[in-house]
Amino acid sequence: MSARPANGRMRGNHSLSLAMAIAVLVASVAFIIFVMCGGARAHDAPTGWQYDAACCSGMDCQQAPANDVKETPAGYKLSTGELIPYGDHRIHRSKDEFYHECKPAGDMSSPHSFCLYVPDRGF
Repeated sequence: MSARPANGRMRGNHSLSLAMAIAVLVASVAFIIFVMCGGARAHDAPTGWQYDAACCSGMDCQQAPANDVKETPAGYKLSTGELIPYGDHRIHRSKDEFYHECKPAGDMSSPHSFCLYVPDRGF
């Protein structure tokens, strides 16, 4: 006598097939993203310079919109409300004319920044 579920269907290989299909799908998406990113390394800014590894795990840093960072008497005020004092260790010099924010998983709405890259005019 075989051990079949009440509905009469066998289960064993279906979950394995589903797991393999999901794994292939994830690998395919990762490959497509890798190919689309072209020559940029994991820690590169859009203009080609490299973010510090301590700031970026490959997706944490992005060029900030022009109005996202304000210079105040107390430090850099981000649109999320976060204030980064001028002497903070998270401030780095930007190698282009733009601000760059590094936040968890690149979520620009996060209230915490790993690093802030500041262009020369405000450094």
